[in-house]
Amino acid sequence: MMKSRIIGFDPSLVSFGWGIIDAHGMKIKHVAHGVIKPVSKNDLHIRLRELFVAITEIIKNYSPEAAAVEEAFMKNNPASAIKLGHARAACLIPSSLAGIDVGEYSPRSVKKSVVGTGAADKSQVAHMINVLLPYSKVVAGDAADALAVAICHSQNMNSLKNIYGKAS
Repeated sequence: MMKSRIIGFDPSLVSFGWGIIDAHGMKIKHVAHGVIKPVSKNDLHIRLRELFVAITEIIKNYSPEAAAVEEAFMKNNPASAIKLGHARAACLIPSSLAGIDVGEYSPRSVKKSVVGTGAADKSQVAHMINVLLPYSKVVAGDAADALAVAICHSQNMNSLKNIYGKAS
């Protein structure tokens, strides 16, 4: 059974969460996490460049073999969904350039995989992240959500291995 380093992304143009775990079968270990906060007064293209540069550097420093990101969802505001799509691209492109496949998961499936219910709130997600990754000491918010995305991807990879006998 191979160890895999997974980076999870919780995209945003305001507070972009990232989290990295090492997964060895069902065992997971916290590696790092953080939040990238582009300067909000900057134009969109400058904020996207800030995200792209920061994410590229994180990938270079931690060398993940897999990545995962929350899918975009449209609640009531199409403009917000479009901005979220831009933020997602800021992590999809550097991952792709590094040769890393990216899994995509709905916010509901991420919460369900970590908390057991797709209706969990941010504090419940953070609590379970601290149970599953006791040395992370993460607080509720974007970095906790990003770690949850990485854990969801790890569980999905394990499911595929069990079904097909290998990662798919």
